[in-house]
Amino acid sequence: MERRRLVRLGSPLEPEIGFSRAVRVGSCLAVSGTAPIGPDGRAAHRGDVYAQTGLCLAIIEQAVGEAGASLADVIRTRIMLTDIDRWREAARAHGEVFGAIRPACTFVGVSRFIDPDWLVEVEADCCLPDR
Repeated sequence: MERRRLVRLGSPLEPEIGFSRAVRVGSCLAVSGTAPIGPDGRAAHRGDVYAQTGLCLAIIEQAVGEAGASLADVIRTRIMLTDIDRWREAARAHGEVFGAIRPACTFVGVSRFIDPDWLVEVEADCCLPDR
């Protein structure tokens, strides 16, 4: 059985909730719902779906890298928005990062997140080739 590898990036919520930013087992890698939390531990880019999505994707890229993968290994993303009518703002940021990779992608409207200043959360799943 493959060893379970946990990726922690220091979110203040990791120990409180009991989660890892990402978990890798063999060639499978799952990245948790990633919120737009800045280095100070607070919501960044308040009111800006595009900038918040970009930050979420940058955090995901860091987590994927820590797990020994790259964004090219991402096969699915899920973008959750508190205002689904603003999906194009999130889509623009997603397209800038994944335009050439083109993972399966789903946009979902949700009622709210833990922090009311979070407008978006992003999840990602990866399949890594044998290297």
